[in-house]
Amino acid sequence: MNLIVAGQRVSGAAALAVLAAAVLAAPARADYSLADTNYAGTQIVRHEGVQGAPRAEAVEQTLGHDVSGHQGPVDWPAAAGAGAKFSYVKATEGTGFVNPQFNQQYDGAHAAGLIRGAYHFARPDVSGGAEQAEYFIAHGGGWLRDGTTLPGALDIEYNPYGDVCYGKTPADLTAWIGDFTRTYLAKVKRSALIYTSTAWWKQCTGNTGRFGGTNPLWLARYAPVIGELPAGWDKQSIWQFARSGVLPGDQNYYNGPITRVQALAKG
Repeated sequence: MNLIVAGQRVSGAAALAVLAAAVLAAPARADYSLADTNYAGTQIVRHEGVQGAPRAEAVEQTLGHDVSGHQGPVDWPAAAGAGAKFSYVKATEGTGFVNPQFNQQYDGAHAAGLIRGAYHFARPDVSGGAEQAEYFIAHGGGWLRDGTTLPGALDIEYNPYGDVCYGKTPADLTAWIGDFTRTYLAKVKRSALIYTSTAWWKQCTGNTGRFGGTNPLWLARYAPVIGELPAGWDKQSIWQFARSGVLPGDQNYYNGPITRVQALAKG
């Protein structure tokens, strides 16, 4: 075996050693084996469970839902007929997965008269926050000033592939979220929503209050009441309150009448 390294011919055992070193130095391929079934809240329900349904129909709340590719094509006229006013659709995961149903779901929601937005399933274990924000924007996660498009959302929750905090310290994860949200704002001129749970936020970011004044909160908690919010936020914009219900996918309430959803879309 012969190799040319830095202009010099290397052969035999030395060539094998060079190849072995190159293999060891190459970054491991990211694992996306669960990407088809990862969606907003899959890990939250696994780690935190379900404590019950909201006690009563929420007053001055707007019903919506979120969907992803694992559900296949969505019957959007039926969803609108069942009361859906807004929807979020999974667009991407990390920097190596795009929802194969994204166009049907995202465009279908719009065609049925829903206000819709896209979300990104965060993978701090595979690449940086800025890189993932750019990937998300390039694959459907941007924003249009059309009055019917919600700003993108960052789904940051328990790691489905290993350590729940992605092997990172609270400071590291806070910086990663900051890189994502800062890049999204710079590119799209809107602040991304942050989707998370209070328990995960406390455990993995140290309950940082850094984002409460800049990024709307989309909180997941399957219980009679929304309960404690992560540090920095005094209210949620969206509450994901149930895993299933009258609408396809997860059930959500926007915290206010439809005019507030429209205001968020308009910017």
